[in-house]
Amino acid sequence: MPDEADFKCLRCGAEFKLHYVKGVIEERTCPRCGSNSVRLLKKKETAGEPGK
Repeated sequence: MPDEADFKCLRCGAEFKLHYVKGVIEERTCPRCGSNSVRLLKKKETAGEPGK
């Protein structure tokens, strides 16, 4: 089942959410500039809360 994950465009710097399934390779494009230089942002751990 797909989850939403945070992505960032390396070209224009836009950050946005897209559906994401771990292990599935899929080409994504930036909704702002159309670039395909989009990377998944790792989830940040907060103090006292274990990472997933």
